[in-house]
Amino acid sequence: MKTLKLLFGFVLSATLLTSCVVDDVVIVDNNPQPISLNQLLNSYDLWYVDVNATQGFGEVPFLQIAFTVSFRNGVLWVNNNLVGIGSQGNGYGIPIGYYDTIGMQLDVDHDLDGYDSFDVFQIDNNTIELYNPFTDTSYFLDGYQRANFDYDFVFYDNIHYFLQEYEAWEKTFTSEFGALNEFDNENYLQFLAAGNDSEFRSSQDVNITNPNNIFWDYTGVYNVNNVPGTLYDKTLTLDYDFFSNEFFNLSVIDDGTIELLHAASGTVYEFRGRGYIEFLRTENAQGRMVHQENTPKKRKQKTVKKDNPRTNTRS
Repeated sequence: MKTLKLLFGFVLSATLLTSCVVDDVVIVDNNPQPISLNQLLNSYDLWYVDVNATQGFGEVPFLQIAFTVSFRNGVLWVNNNLVGIGSQGNGYGIPIGYYDTIGMQLDVDHDLDGYDSFDVFQIDNNTIELYNPFTDTSYFLDGYQRANFDYDFVFYDNIHYFLQEYEAWEKTFTSEFGALNEFDNENYLQFLAAGNDSEFRSSQDVNITNPNNIFWDYTGVYNVNNVPGTLYDKTLTLDYDFFSNEFFNLSVIDDGTIELLHAASGTVYEFRGRGYIEFLRTENAQGRMVHQENTPKKRKQKTVKKDNPRTNTRS
């Protein structure tokens, strides 16, 4: 039996308390002793970026790619990748820059993007709004401690991004049982972000050491869907151009290995990730992408984008 990628198994939740903002300080749970913005940002280990709650039509590159953000003694940490989430950087991810606070203003000096600034509004005790006046866009972050943050939920809820975190997936195992089928000939897969769709490629090459040297025979669109009643079981559909679809049950063995059960033939395949891509940001820097013209991974907002009602509060 394969071992599920379980890290903590806690429910992604946090207790909500009454809070408000008074001038440039925050009062929590009617506590007469206010705290500063810096203390508020440090009150939680992780801030989960709820990308679907985003308001406005712009983007802030480092927030659009991040799953979590952490503010640790002036250093900004993020979990951009699902590979290693929960263990990389003791759960904080990787450092990407520095931050400072002035009143209710958060200033960020990103290692690649440079300076950015946000007006911070506290929505409730574990939710803050980061309003970027340069893009007129607001991101909403929910605070959690590492001990009760459900890394597994984040991993499996965003598993289509996990598939994009390797330059290629190499077939390393084919079961002896199962009917012969055309997919037996496919030895490499690649999953890419492409505009509003998710694109895949497949190759019949064998024993290719460098993923950059793989010749991709076929291109199409892929979809990952949930199996009702379970978080961990997924289905994968490969929609080949001009060919019929291939349908699989998808399981994650570990951070670098997936199992595909071919529904039509009953054949089980294992694929191993080759060429791990550490995502640093979107826009101009693309990490170690296979081809520079490919669109890098960034989280897509599933909700309908709408105008941001927040007005520019800068004087």
